[in-house]
Amino acid sequence: MDTLILAWKNLWRNRRRSVITLIALSVSLMLMQGFHNLAVGSYARMVDSGVRAGSGHIALYRGDYHRSRDEVLTFEAADLIEQLTGMDEITHALPRVYLPGLAQSSRESRGILLTGIDPAREYAVNPFLQHLPPSTMPQSLESRDALLGSRLASELQLSEGNKFVITAQNRQGDLISELFRVRGVVHTGLRDVDNSLVMVGWHRAAAMGGFPRQIHELALILTRADAEATVMPQLLRLLQNSAVQAIAWDEAMPNLADSIKLDYASQKFIFAVMLLIVTIGVVNTMLMSVMERVREFGIILAIGASRGRLCRMILAEGLVLGALSVCVGSLLGALLTWYLVAHGIDLRQLMPQSIEFGGVIFDPILRAIWDISWMAKIALYLLGLALGATIYPAVKAARLAPAEAMRHI
Repeated sequence: MDTLILAWKNLWRNRRRSVITLIALSVSLMLMQGFHNLAVGSYARMVDSGVRAGSGHIALYRGDYHRSRDEVLTFEAADLIEQLTGMDEITHALPRVYLPGLAQSSRESRGILLTGIDPAREYAVNPFLQHLPPSTMPQSLESRDALLGSRLASELQLSEGNKFVITAQNRQGDLISELFRVRGVVHTGLRDVDNSLVMVGWHRAAAMGGFPRQIHELALILTRADAEATVMPQLLRLLQNSAVQAIAWDEAMPNLADSIKLDYASQKFIFAVMLLIVTIGVVNTMLMSVMERVREFGIILAIGASRGRLCRMILAEGLVLGALSVCVGSLLGALLTWYLVAHGIDLRQLMPQSIEFGGVIFDPILRAIWDISWMAKIALYLLGLALGATIYPAVKAARLAPAEAMRHI
């Protein structure tokens, strides 16, 4: 205890230098905690938006459909949907059919991706459809109502109520053409999607493909993202005697997963640079403190103090400086995180109404979430860093020769 009290007093002998170092450490910790929480919150919203419009938290496919996109790899869905929606952690099971085809109006024709959906289930989950009135959705799984991407509707010169023809190749290799009516127009903000999207009831799409009542994908939406660890073992047991396999979202949507990993890696690099600068600052502060007290240390050693005691005294100064910085920085980091959770960062003045990242559209108001465990870890890491940065100055002080040190001016 006496060592810590002495370290506290020594730390403030040069008040300006200690305050500057304290501010640097505290602000660095605040920024790392706050912007890590902002990144985690933004990633969570990206994943939530991506899985609802895409493959779900967990996707069921037959064979390697998620890689090959072979239209032949379909499976029966009716019984499976009933079983899965009965599980506690699964809120929605979304059946989907995907068929490449050609859309023709009286004026133009364009290549499309015919997507078969369950309109009622999809409307409750898919963020692309949330802004549409319910009356614009296909009225049944068998109906000839269709939703078109906004750019596709413009290129085909179609509006609500107009008719158009979709031609697709079925499993037997025959070309099937059917007449549809535009029920509504979807604007996703994704250029490729808006250029090619056509949504119809999945029974109608499956019939056109020559595999009635079968689907390519069953997207499962969970109560929360971390429920995957609980649900996946149950799915593996349920599907163990089936050709259907369960795939996590990061494997089913590699573009989004890779974009998040790359973005977080760049953030880690920035954090590493900040920590390096902080370390240099602590080393400089403690080394200058040692060099200013060489004569004092020589006297302490001459009257019988051990080199180990002198070393511990310098290390205690680094420990006190680090602990104070961690307390102040964590308080500031908590306040910054609270602000980012409550208000976020509004990018609407700088960017469009929606932002594309990894093939996913999300809200331009970025909000943080609390990651208490990471905040504690980085705080302890900074404390250890401050202590570690004091080792060299402490060793240098302990190696002083008493006679030479007392002659130092």
